[in-house]
Amino acid sequence: MQKKINILNRKARFNYEILDKYTAGIVLTGTEIKSIRSGKASIAESFCEFNDRGELFVINMTIEEYLYGTYYNHKPKAERKLLLNKRELKKLNKEVQNTGLTIVPLRLFINEKGLAKIEIALAKGKKLYDKRDTIKDRDNKRNLDRIKKIYK
Repeated sequence: MQKKINILNRKARFNYEILDKYTAGIVLTGTEIKSIRSGKASIAESFCEFNDRGELFVINMTIEEYLYGTYYNHKPKAERKLLLNKRELKKLNKEVQNTGLTIVPLRLFINEKGLAKIEIALAKGKKLYDKRDTIKDRDNKRNLDRIKKIYK
């Protein structure tokens, strides 16, 4: 059995307020899926964008070149098409166009069938004071856990 692949975008929850989540498939080549299965991918700086035909693409996602790939190897930072229902695509496109929200990838994983999926979220950017509140809450929780551990 292969190890579980779960690549996270840790900064997304800090920089954005998550409103709605979707799970999408990704159009990949052979060497790209092999690199993902070996854990050589990153979605830290990536975002999603619609093209003029209404298709959703993930931009700036890094999948390292496959070690044993020949001249058929892929480009590490290529745009990759996301697969969603037409209804979901229309809804997302309308939200992005009208309200100025953004679509960010949260998690890249391999499902039980062995297919690569990406969890994307409709998100609104946080202001600086919201980020400060998040940092303060995280520090308070850490200190509280530390104090609880001492008195157990």
